[in-house]
Amino acid sequence: MSGPVPVRRLPLVLTPDPTRVISRPYIPGDPGPVGGHARVRRIVEQVLALPDESAAATLAGVRRDFAGRYTDLEAVLQAGFDEVSRRVPTADGLSVDTQRLIGSYFVHEYSLQAAALTNPSLVLAPDQSGLAEGSVRFVASLRAVGEGHISSIEFRHGVLDADGEVTIDAPAQPITGTRRTPTFEKRAFAAKLAEIDADDELVDEVIDQLDEHFSMEQLEAALHALETSGQPTEHTRVVVNTIHWLAASNYELHFPADSELSARVIFPQGPAESRGMEDARLVRLVQDDGTVVYYATYTAFDGFHVLPQLIETSDFLSFRIATISGAAAQNKGIALFPRLVGGHYAALARSDNENNYVMFSDHLRTWDSSERLQVPTFPWELIQIGNSGAPIETDAGWLVITHGVGPVRTYALGAILLDLDDPTKVIGHLDRPLLAAAEDEREGYVPNVVYSCGQLLHGNTLLIAYGASDTGARFATVELDVLLDELLASGSLPERP
Repeated sequence: MSGPVPVRRLPLVLTPDPTRVISRPYIPGDPGPVGGHARVRRIVEQVLALPDESAAATLAGVRRDFAGRYTDLEAVLQAGFDEVSRRVPTADGLSVDTQRLIGSYFVHEYSLQAAALTNPSLVLAPDQSGLAEGSVRFVASLRAVGEGHISSIEFRHGVLDADGEVTIDAPAQPITGTRRTPTFEKRAFAAKLAEIDADDELVDEVIDQLDEHFSMEQLEAALHALETSGQPTEHTRVVVNTIHWLAASNYELHFPADSELSARVIFPQGPAESRGMEDARLVRLVQDDGTVVYYATYTAFDGFHVLPQLIETSDFLSFRIATISGAAAQNKGIALFPRLVGGHYAALARSDNENNYVMFSDHLRTWDSSERLQVPTFPWELIQIGNSGAPIETDAGWLVITHGVGPVRTYALGAILLDLDDPTKVIGHLDRPLLAAAEDEREGYVPNVVYSCGQLLHGNTLLIAYGASDTGARFATVELDVLLDELLASGSLPERP
């Protein structure tokens, strides 16, 4: 190759803001081996026993100290009370202020970005109105990491202008939306149960009672019938708990229509993601009939296992979260193509946690087979490789930004080019990193890492958003024609030594 592809780093840096907090329920556990809610009852009784003057002063202090941190602090305090109201004597007779004082003891703040704000992904925004000539608006997703390494998904609006400069809207106060139970698809639900080895006769008995599209109420009725059909056994309880776990991992999330995009936070809501929602890869998928739907694949983590999941939205106000199943949909890093290829959905994956794969399916949530596309070949990627977001369609082929892990667990970005009609063929590659950590990007939560989850192409400008050492998010641009020339000059990948 002639030399490194020129990359222009932009001065814009998004750094973690520990003041971005959300409220979460806080229910202190009982010390010692005895269970129950004695500690909750004790706290409530002590709050109710406070002298009127002390109670009023305490509530006034809460309102003074926390009002500026929430769009509706009173709703936060009321939600805290609602969490324990069934254990409060004469709850219906308490004044609003007393309820909210009690509620203040049963909520706590969670700082979304206490550890990191990183691993961004970019897509063209639905609304392109009101822009200067030559500019384009995008939506960025970001991985926010807080206490306990719990990751959530945040969003920002940004603009890439005609000169290749980027601006990002200031974030609004975060809100977490309202969770609702979705309508389930029997085919996908049964496939995932089989994949997690929950496919015995008891599971079949439940599945047989369900419609092709079923509600949580219908599922609960089928589970109740199973539990009451005979003497419950430990195996019955395991089956019921497993089905509940899977159902709870699928949900919908809705935000107020008047909320700003940057306020909306997808915080873990299901058991499969209780320890985090990692590295969302956004894609603007255009169906053959022109219908546009936005998807994001992400990794759900419960502290022990990873599970690939899919977010679906058309407006970034209402989101459908669903599990992905299939033998090929394993490990991290699934990225969807932005359109059907040969009449099928297509995706990149790292099915074996080491190599890059391509896979095809007629169903977005089921991926049964894959074909190996790329293996670690060059010194900077010998440990493992993966994609860094959705493929980008160009006249020359599918441009894929990759990442590789090399010596001392350094992460760098690379690039490959796939045949437009047959993306199982690599027709171009870089034998050196496109982007590696600069000296001022090496220190952070995870040192020596640059990592991207999605890029944006506008004209001849490729905008790369990337996380630097898992701490902050940065941006760089590359001239597309220069990158494509380098890729096309390289030809297919060499055989691995």
